[in-house]
Amino acid sequence: MTILPTRQWVAGASRTALITLALLSLALPGAAIATTAATQARAPDSSAIEQRNKAIVEAAFEKWRGGTYVFAELLAPDVVWTIHGSGPVAGTYRNQKDFIERASRPLTSRLATAIMPEVHNIFADGDTIIIRFDGTATTTSGAPYRNQFVWIFKMKDGLVVNAEAFLDLVAYQQVVDNNAPRDQ
Repeated sequence: MTILPTRQWVAGASRTALITLALLSLALPGAAIATTAATQARAPDSSAIEQRNKAIVEAAFEKWRGGTYVFAELLAPDVVWTIHGSGPVAGTYRNQKDFIERASRPLTSRLATAIMPEVHNIFADGDTIIIRFDGTATTTSGAPYRNQFVWIFKMKDGLVVNAEAFLDLVAYQQVVDNNAPRDQ
């Protein structure tokens, strides 16, 4: 068995690979810079998008705390809203009207006061906003309603186009089951 030719072939292959890498390293920086510049020119600054979306959501929650109904202006008409968990209200709603009629109104019609949000955190990552908040209200029977929420919004052009909601669905359902709706 002759080892020398194998070593020479490996050495030759290694030399060829090194030369190829050296040539590529000379050619790639310019291409990489051009590609990066083109990408930056096409895509808006993600930091600016994050700041804008976070500001929109923060302002909406402040208005909500002040008693203003904000969902008509915050949600896209064709928003897709998913409530995670199990129970009658869990599921996906395909537009703003569907979400309000089948998920929001069954609860809010049984509350004597509006839900008062207390925001703990709002996080932004590009076009995604995550809100962690508590909500409190008084039911039509005078009992307290308390819940904890995490909402994940996907934003486009300043509107929520996709939402995911995590909350205590047992607390939600107890209000719906044990309280008469307000006169509409």
